[in-house]
Amino acid sequence: MRSLCTITLFFFFFMSCKSTKEINITNTNILLNKELTPLELQTWYQKDYLEDSIPGISLNKWYRTNKKKPKNKSIIVAVIDTQIDINHEDLQGQLWTNNKEIPNNGIDDDNNGYIDDINGWSFIGTKSGGYVVWNKYEYTRIVQAWEPLFKDKTESQIDPKNIFNYNEYNRALKELEEENKFYKNWLKSLDHHVATYSLVQDTLKYFFPKEDYTYQQLDSLYKKYKINDKRYRLRRDDNDKDLGALISYKMVSLEVGQNTLQDIINQQNELDSIINKNLNVNYNERLLIGDNPNVLEKGYGNNNVSNNKEGHRSIQDHCTKMAGVIGANRENNIGIKGITQNVKIMPLNIASMADENNKDIAMAIYYAVDNGAKIINMSFSNSFSLHKDWLADALTYAEKHDVLLVRSAGNAENDTDKTIYYPTDINLGDTKEFCSNLIIVGSVTHKPDSTFVSDFSNYGKQNVDLFAPGDEIYSTSASNKYEFDSGTSLSVPMVCGTAALIRLYYPNLTATQVKQIILDSGTSYNLEVIVPGTKDKKVQFSELSKSGKVLNVYNAMQLAKKVNKKKK
Repeated sequence: MRSLCTITLFFFFFMSCKSTKEINITNTNILLNKELTPLELQTWYQKDYLEDSIPGISLNKWYRTNKKKPKNKSIIVAVIDTQIDINHEDLQGQLWTNNKEIPNNGIDDDNNGYIDDINGWSFIGTKSGGYVVWNKYEYTRIVQAWEPLFKDKTESQIDPKNIFNYNEYNRALKELEEENKFYKNWLKSLDHHVATYSLVQDTLKYFFPKEDYTYQQLDSLYKKYKINDKRYRLRRDDNDKDLGALISYKMVSLEVGQNTLQDIINQQNELDSIINKNLNVNYNERLLIGDNPNVLEKGYGNNNVSNNKEGHRSIQDHCTKMAGVIGANRENNIGIKGITQNVKIMPLNIASMADENNKDIAMAIYYAVDNGAKIINMSFSNSFSLHKDWLADALTYAEKHDVLLVRSAGNAENDTDKTIYYPTDINLGDTKEFCSNLIIVGSVTHKPDSTFVSDFSNYGKQNVDLFAPGDEIYSTSASNKYEFDSGTSLSVPMVCGTAALIRLYYPNLTATQVKQIILDSGTSYNLEVIVPGTKDKKVQFSELSKSGKVLNVYNAMQLAKKVNKKKK
């Protein structure tokens, strides 16, 4: 993730909780932006600002003060994501099991449309039991689908009813062309690096016989060469093989982690797949799945939600991390502690390399709702959508069945009031939500200063509901590991875990009520922050989301208690 600059300043702390009585807490002390210890960094998001001077979600405070047991024994939280490491030590006992299904008998015992769905379902699963590794980008799908209608046509030739799709097609086409150009140039550069690799290595041996050079040493040599050779002019020519260019090639390789020839070849192969699969309108990403991508249907895919083959660790990382934040075992004294113990994680696979398919997203939501999930974690978003109607229908279906959905705002540093991200709860050209069960979350850091909002996070006064910790979050990862990661993806399970706690203790509250409780009970920080995507533009933190707040578990549980009493 991008590095964060530290700027210490004075500010007032204000927190409000909308209920029958407005609660205001003001702290006029100077906030010390302290460096966190390794242990504090691992658990910072669970802290409370007033108690710990760390702007977490006040989870530990709630556990310390709560003396009651939940009314519900467990709650199902669906995680629509990548594959998951189902064998992770810290997720044992925390995963959903479909007790209505007899394992591996090849029969749909519960008649839900999915055979042997013991622990969830992979909507990108292949007929052979594997999964699709490479998907297309959504803008590639749009160009493929709408090219016959709009290619080479002017706006005057388009039916007014199709103007939006026409504009989306051209926006997608522009994106596709730019990305194709970028990756093809990158691949061309890598091809040259491979061709000159031996020459670079042999040349550098003259200066470093043991090949024990560092990036800094190469940089010094490069600068020295520029000074000594008055004829030298840095040229970005792929055929440039003078000393300065050779040093530069190696410096670039080290900077991006390509320490060996094999590293460069691996990157070559990846870029080749991006160009010929992700960006290729003719690539058939559904061939191995065998479904009809233009029809919503049950049963396609397979039940393999945890592919443990060698080399597949990275594809499991994302979902495993989301699951850990929500419900890593709190009682086994290993690893981390999830937000709640009384949860069953339902993994639903839709994500691989590139963009999720709208069909898979919609069908995963339907599956989650129909099989008992009350909360759905969606740590993904996209500024393009080929089938917006499918996504909207799935959201309203979940609303009718009292299911709360939480989606990441996205990591593109964009104002989502200007660029719509999907799935969304607003219609085109409207600011009114058509459903009341979707929460969209941005990311904050552990530094309550001008860098409080993560520099990668999307934002929006109308289309981002609130913020939650998503920067340097320590969680479970594949192969029984634990790692730090950052992204609005990590902010989503914070909210899902909180929603699970509310619904465990106050099961009579509706999804709509839970959403409003979470938004109303957040912590308000009265400070100026740098707007993501800008170098120094600052606004009040409250201007970057609808609620203007950060998730607070303790406040949410207090407010839920009051709302629940009123409901009785």
